[in-house]
Amino acid sequence: MSALLLAVVLAATPIRLEEARARSRENVQALTASLQASVAEQDVRAARSGLLPQVGFRGGGNYSYLGPQRFFGVVPAPGGGFVQTVVDVPEATNANFNLTVSVSQLIYDRAVWARLSQAGAQLEAQRGEALEQADTSELEGIQRFFALYRSQSTIEVLKANVARSEQQVERARALFQAGRVGKAEELSAQVNLGNDRIAVVLRQAQLARDQAQLTTWLALPGTEALEAVTPPGLDTPPSAPPSLEQAVAEARARRPLLMALRQRIRAAELQRSIATARYLPRLSANGAYQRGGPSADVVFTEPALQNTVSAGLSLQWDIFDGFNTPAQARRAELQTRVAELNFQQSERELEGTLRQAHQTLLAQISASGLAETNREAAAASLRLAEERFNAGVSSTLEVRDAQLNLTRAELTLLENRIEVEVARFALMRAMGTLAPGEAQ
Repeated sequence: MSALLLAVVLAATPIRLEEARARSRENVQALTASLQASVAEQDVRAARSGLLPQVGFRGGGNYSYLGPQRFFGVVPAPGGGFVQTVVDVPEATNANFNLTVSVSQLIYDRAVWARLSQAGAQLEAQRGEALEQADTSELEGIQRFFALYRSQSTIEVLKANVARSEQQVERARALFQAGRVGKAEELSAQVNLGNDRIAVVLRQAQLARDQAQLTTWLALPGTEALEAVTPPGLDTPPSAPPSLEQAVAEARARRPLLMALRQRIRAAELQRSIATARYLPRLSANGAYQRGGPSADVVFTEPALQNTVSAGLSLQWDIFDGFNTPAQARRAELQTRVAELNFQQSERELEGTLRQAHQTLLAQISASGLAETNREAAAASLRLAEERFNAGVSSTLEVRDAQLNLTRAELTLLENRIEVEVARFALMRAMGTLAPGEAQ
């Protein structure tokens, strides 16, 4: 069994908490949200395009064949005036070549400016949502890292329990050989040792699951085994969290979700500006340079001929559109109200989440202190039980009970200390200070 455990450890790739945090912010979910923000950037460029000059070029040529035709036509009469008569037109082949360069420039359209501002607000909202997803991915990576570290540390605690059981077997055997205890004490100690070794082996399955959960989340090959490096400060007493009031203030200023929702409200408000812009006229300027003629050489090789230049202003004003504009404006007002309600509800939920995370961290810190006290008491109890067994005044059962109590106390302390760190990062996540560079 020891050789198997050693092989597992040697084959694993060490990973630090900071590395897991950084890679989590670049996993598939986070990258997808970032790409959505990039899409929003292109939406801003598309909205800005309407304010820039629009230049077009068109050139071409065609031939047309007209077969013989007969129709009524008006021709001069011999005595003066005009008469209508049947006219025969022979077949003909005509050529036409043209070249056109056109330029148009929007001078005023309030809707275009409002759409540009709305696209900017949506971009900021998308960036906030991308940061929110990055924070979510990082917290998930942190939780999976500590789940792996928990499994590793649990195995170490169980292996320490195996070592204690091995020592108990040796003591029981020595006392039996000395005639101070019966054979049953040695057999009982051997059974306990076997059960402890089984517990270590079975825990390897949980370790493999936790390794797979972390590697896939970090976009690493699923077959790669990771070993969580002990995070700094885990063996020191945990520090107190900030006050709830400070946490709420931080969250309102830094939480990406709230920033994104504020931009969604702004985008909804700008939708009303877009709708009411139809009450105002739209003014644009346009110009064109054209060349056309019956032959290619005239159009493309004679710059002094066939030139036409035109320019003008265009004013469009929709006086009445069947009450569509006020309907669209009212619709935008209602959407703004929906966005405001969503923001208010999210703010309330965030406050509740902050209070819960804050209380959870305080509770875990208290539980961690109590668990440390229990571990010290369990260790003292085991020492006393072993002394009594060595003196021949107790049984393996008493030592075993004290041994299990110490193992449970060590696992409880480990669990609570890890939960303190997970709760601290959860509070940071709720405050919006989880991202690199933020206060921690």
